[in-house]
Amino acid sequence: MTKLIKKFTAEEDGAVTVDWVVLTAAIVGLGIAVMTSFGPGVVSLSDKISTNLAGHSLTTY
Repeated sequence: MTKLIKKFTAEEDGAVTVDWVVLTAAIVGLGIAVMTSFGPGVVSLSDKISTNLAGHSLTTY
């Protein structure tokens, strides 16, 4: 039984998983922060583009 416990505590496979979870959480957090800070500006710009395009017509021949 003690051999099994020693083998379990010596394994490092789980540490890699924890590292990937932390890195993924950091990337998701960064993405949310970017969307929160730039989101309103992007919506405003797209509204302006939409309004500008709606005021023009396309002439076909």
